[in-house]
Amino acid sequence: MEKPSTYWFVFISNSLLLQHDESGYHIPCTVEPPFPMKEWTPRQELPSLDGVPCVAYSLNTPPQDMKGYVTMGLRESWNVLPHTFYNVAGKASELLYWDSCTRYCGVCGAPMKRTTIISKQCTHCGKEVWPQVSPAIIVRIRRGDDILLVHAKNFRRSEMYGLVAGFVETGETLEQCVKREVMEEVGLEIKNIRYFGSQPWPYPCGIMIGFTADYVAGELHLQEEELSRAGWFNRKNLPQIPDKMSIARRLIDNYIEERVTE
Repeated sequence: MEKPSTYWFVFISNSLLLQHDESGYHIPCTVEPPFPMKEWTPRQELPSLDGVPCVAYSLNTPPQDMKGYVTMGLRESWNVLPHTFYNVAGKASELLYWDSCTRYCGVCGAPMKRTTIISKQCTHCGKEVWPQVSPAIIVRIRRGDDILLVHAKNFRRSEMYGLVAGFVETGETLEQCVKREVMEEVGLEIKNIRYFGSQPWPYPCGIMIGFTADYVAGELHLQEEELSRAGWFNRKNLPQIPDKMSIARRLIDNYIEERVTE
């Protein structure tokens, strides 16, 4: 019986391997992996795509012969891959990261053994572990016709503005996190916190939960460790905003569409 082809999600030094030809960029789909794996090569089974098996593995250094292939950052691959493939690549990246961080038991130090695609068990004390996701909130704050945009110091582009965001702490609800982050980062009081949507954020293992809220009171007072600039903007004077891959852009685009239809 002929062996079926497989989609190979290969990561080399944290970049995704893509096949490149005149028709564009593709996840390699072949019977054998694009580059050989050793017994110790980190490997991860993934859910199939349209009935085609999917496997992820990682290499520390690029092979000598890369003809027909290129490497690309996972975030950049959003622009060239169908979203279903990008989503699987994101899941693959998260699982490979989880696997690399859980080789030994955090309780007794013994080796961990894979029990399912997303679980491991200690070979000595029996402790079980699963991939952990770090939840973070992101919020669009509206004051009349304006929305609040901020420039975080960790933004890659110096002129880009986004939305207030931050990680959820233990013991707090998502709504409490929204209020806390807004007060900590910009010193504002808000109300009418409403859920908007969510987005996996595999950099390396997060999920962004989007909210909208209304301004109540306060003057902008920036948390200087996090932000360098902030201001109120409307759809006529928007600065450079995030790419369409992000939930931040979806929240801003939703605001623009609301103003158009009002």
